[in-house]
Amino acid sequence: MAARPALVIGGGVIGVCAAYYLAREGWAVTLLEKGEICSGSSYGNAGLVVPSHSVPLAAPGVWQKGLRWMLDPESPFYIRPRLDWELIRWLWRFRGACTETHVARALPLLRDLGYASLALYRDLAKLEGLDFGFQENGVLAVYQTETGFAEGRHEAELLAEAGIGVRVLDPTAARRVEPCLGPDLAGAVLFEPDAQLVPDRFVIGLARLVERMGVDVRRWTEVLGFRTEDRRVAAVETTRGDLEAGEVVLAAGAWSPGVARDLGLRLPVQPAKGYSVTCRRPVHGPRLPLLLGEARMAVTPMADTLRLAGTLELAGLDLSINRRRVAAVVRAAGRFLPGAERLPVVEIWRGLRPCTPDGLPVVGRPPGFDNVILATGHAMIGMSLGPITGKLVAQLAAGESSPIDVGPLRPERFG
Repeated sequence: MAARPALVIGGGVIGVCAAYYLAREGWAVTLLEKGEICSGSSYGNAGLVVPSHSVPLAAPGVWQKGLRWMLDPESPFYIRPRLDWELIRWLWRFRGACTETHVARALPLLRDLGYASLALYRDLAKLEGLDFGFQENGVLAVYQTETGFAEGRHEAELLAEAGIGVRVLDPTAARRVEPCLGPDLAGAVLFEPDAQLVPDRFVIGLARLVERMGVDVRRWTEVLGFRTEDRRVAAVETTRGDLEAGEVVLAAGAWSPGVARDLGLRLPVQPAKGYSVTCRRPVHGPRLPLLLGEARMAVTPMADTLRLAGTLELAGLDLSINRRRVAAVVRAAGRFLPGAERLPVVEIWRGLRPCTPDGLPVVGRPPGFDNVILATGHAMIGMSLGPITGKLVAQLAAGESSPIDVGPLRPERFG
């Protein structure tokens, strides 16, 4: 019997993981990417696998803090002023999701997804020919102010109650873990289960592996539209011809709403620009990945480089580089790690993270279609949840149930 065909749209971490798990289950997979594999948000991120990031982006206090930040071009969270009704609707929904009730529902789900993905990463790291710098040494969140440290301790308490391994450290204990920290330190939280990797090595390496498994990876192939029949997509129209559709997986990150619009679907996903600056790694630089609490950014050692990554900028599908925000990232790193602002720069990068208003990804079949699966909206945890999302896609395609209750991820939750 011929293998069942599946088309995956998007060559980032979610799309490539979906292609891998579908191919492993015997599907005849074609992967479509409008540019190069791993050319979007999957390329220059912090490379963290973080079950500890189980508190969703929409949480109590975030809305009020965001109001203070959103008009400051150098703040961790910036909204470019513009009249955009989709953005206004998104912000209104985001405000409504910033509740303790929402966190109580979302935290266990994100925890379970995070741990499941971490276990899958362990398996993937054992595959021959796939070396992506995977290390499980934990992640250290550091705070310079008592206010920031109090917020960090509160989140640590929530995570500990949910069974996530955390240790609260005073400045002396924090410096024993990471001696390079600067003099201004109120305390730290060590997230023990967290891991790290080199993101482009993982995504590009897995794409090469799926090609060896028989997946037809079509780079520089952009989706133009769809032909539908009743409740099914019959064909996907691309810049390189039409392709007959069996199962269709939409995993195009921040570009997913535009692609979904051709199916009459409205996805409340906003592109949030993030930046990273990759520098030469200093001899006495950090040994562990760091989360700089008040600056809302990460510092990750990757082989001979150090990556400074952070900021959220709601500016639409805009990939221009705001040098002022780049400078703010570097300055913030220097406040925590003396000398970081003087490190030789290897690369300045920006990418668009796909953010939903409730901080949960969208994974599931949209109403009205029997052969479409949406897998997008992972915000800052796409790399962390890539493998489990790919496996969920394969389970959905096969009509299997997941041991994790992913009902809260269904597309129809937005109406």
